[in-house]
Amino acid sequence: MTTRTTLSEFDSKALLRELGVPASRERLVDGPAGVVEAAQALGFPVVMKLCGAAISHKTERDLLRLNLVSPEGVRAAAETLWAQRRPEDGAVGLLVAEQVEGRRELIAGVVRDPQFGPCVLVGLGGILAEALGDVVFGVAPLDRAEARRMIESLSAAHLVTDPFRGEGPGDLDAIADVLVALGDLAVRDPGIESVDVNPLILREGAPVAVDALVVRRSPAPESVEAPAPVSGDAIRERFRPLFHPKGVIVAGASSHPGKFGFVALHNLRRCGYGGAIFPVNREGAEILGAPSLRDVSEVPPGEADLVFVCTPAPANAELLRACAKAGVRAAFVASGGYREAGEDGEVLEDELVATADELGIVLAGPNGQGLISTPAKMCAQIVAPYPPPGRISVASQSGNLVSSFLNYATQTGVGISKAVSAGNAAQTDIAHYLDYFAEDPETDVVVAYIEGVPDGSRFVRALERLTPRKPLVLVKGGVGSEGQKAALSHTGSLATDDRVFSGVCRQHGVLRAPTVEEAFEWAATLASQPLPRGRRTVVFTTAGGWGVLSADACAAAGLDLMELPIDIRDAVDEMVPARWSRGNPLDLAGGETRDTVTAVLDLLCAHPEVDAVIHLGLGIQAATAELMRNGPFYPDFGLDRMTDFHTNQDRRYAEAAAEASARHGTPVLSATELVYTDREYGNSGPLAVKAVGRVCYPSAHRAIRALRALCDYAEFRSR
Repeated sequence: MTTRTTLSEFDSKALLRELGVPASRERLVDGPAGVVEAAQALGFPVVMKLCGAAISHKTERDLLRLNLVSPEGVRAAAETLWAQRRPEDGAVGLLVAEQVEGRRELIAGVVRDPQFGPCVLVGLGGILAEALGDVVFGVAPLDRAEARRMIESLSAAHLVTDPFRGEGPGDLDAIADVLVALGDLAVRDPGIESVDVNPLILREGAPVAVDALVVRRSPAPESVEAPAPVSGDAIRERFRPLFHPKGVIVAGASSHPGKFGFVALHNLRRCGYGGAIFPVNREGAEILGAPSLRDVSEVPPGEADLVFVCTPAPANAELLRACAKAGVRAAFVASGGYREAGEDGEVLEDELVATADELGIVLAGPNGQGLISTPAKMCAQIVAPYPPPGRISVASQSGNLVSSFLNYATQTGVGISKAVSAGNAAQTDIAHYLDYFAEDPETDVVVAYIEGVPDGSRFVRALERLTPRKPLVLVKGGVGSEGQKAALSHTGSLATDDRVFSGVCRQHGVLRAPTVEEAFEWAATLASQPLPRGRRTVVFTTAGGWGVLSADACAAAGLDLMELPIDIRDAVDEMVPARWSRGNPLDLAGGETRDTVTAVLDLLCAHPEVDAVIHLGLGIQAATAELMRNGPFYPDFGLDRMTDFHTNQDRRYAEAAAEASARHGTPVLSATELVYTDREYGNSGPLAVKAVGRVCYPSAHRAIRALRALCDYAEFRSR
């Protein structure tokens, strides 16, 4: 049986002092008789509190007196507080403490998250802690650099980092040291359930704990040692039959075009999988013009190492045994009727996992949509589409969101290497796929959708393997209370506090995207653009309004809309009339000639002070050509030559942006709403961006948020 013990404020702060955390000077006395002597020893003004292990909410009970400046005031406060004792308070005393003056109050502490273990928190404190909820978490242990980043990640970080109401900036290193000490305490002593330091007042910038509450639990949970890391070779070999099978069995193949067993077989054949395919159908029916096998035992031994399962849940444990005899080492189970279906399904799922573990089979699913591997030309899924090949890999707890990512890949042309729907993730969860993608030489960027984290320590280990080498863009469902309910009903996920999860992502360089479409755009940006050297950004546009809005968006995204260097300004002066903006945003104001845009793009990318370029205005000339081409005057009056010129110009601009970017290692992000228009013939600007393997963003705001993600990951990698 677990019991929890609360330390008194006095004992809590004594523990903090042992850690090196600065705390207010104070004395604990047994009753009113000793308070004046204690106050005089500390020096006026003082504060006084009724203190005991069972008293945790002093403000709510009016057990706090501030600004006591005389012996008489101290004596009167003591009598009043002493009279407010309750039997349930147990042993109490009167805590007399120096009054710490400071205009800024923080909250710091430790909580034990059920998935990620001891987590340190910092935020705005005092009475604002609950009202504003401006709190950042980090998984312990922390170093000083990570603790500083936590402070700087607060929404109101400027209240700490900058001068405030006559006080200087907060001492970030001293505050960070408090957070480091709290994290070390929680790691060293698993009996610490929580620590609440509120407020942590900044006195002349330095932190001082003026109230604290420590909760212990007994018995302390046993610490679990992390398993030894698995080698990259072992991970690649384990997942090889799942993503690079030499042959595939389709169990439950069907001749009915509406059945999963038909669609999976059709997609394997339709998309050009080059290995052997063995459809298994109890009747031996002809499917897609070819016969099928009646039983897995008819599969030639060693010819298939992956089975795609569409048979009913009760039959699938025995099916795995038969497949193992044929040499199968991986199974994707599309069948439903498992844990998501209730208690009987849970029993079947446990049996399926136990069987797969016994046989040494990698089990994906059950209740999953499928997987693809474009290097193997394998589309083993029960839906469309099959995307173009590329360097992005996808793992998702939702099958239909796999489809979303694949659809965006098809739309943009920035392709996919691998994609897998984890389904119920009974044996193999998202963390396992992240481990594999970290080691996969055919993956450069990973994008994932999750609803919960069943094993926080394993998830963190996967991030530690992946993100220092490759970026991870992540969308999380189940953030709000209603979303958490939906997630639980969807896959039985465990949803942790989203602020804790955000802290995990920040620590490990995970890029959390707000939407699925932006998640793919960020991943595609990371897969196709060089990493920037910094945040110094130039907005290059051919029209003013876009530039103004983009300047606002850059500021909101934390990018540096740099002052345009003098040598760039002088060079552009030589290219266009004097009406151009002569600043950043760099607006040509319609003064460009045939080669101006391409020349400016190269000029910007080559400049050592420019870290990134947002390129606006692409597609305008091609759209004009489209209007001319579809009108009654075409091709006369020179319109044929003019439409060709306009169309070719926008194609040149898109190609020049990619070429200058690659040549100088400077990201150039092109944005235009015309990516969604001119559908009949297509606009040559956005189409050329797609042709060179990059994303054309539908708005400057989307491009700027993608650039922010690029900068964030570049900074993480530099650490």
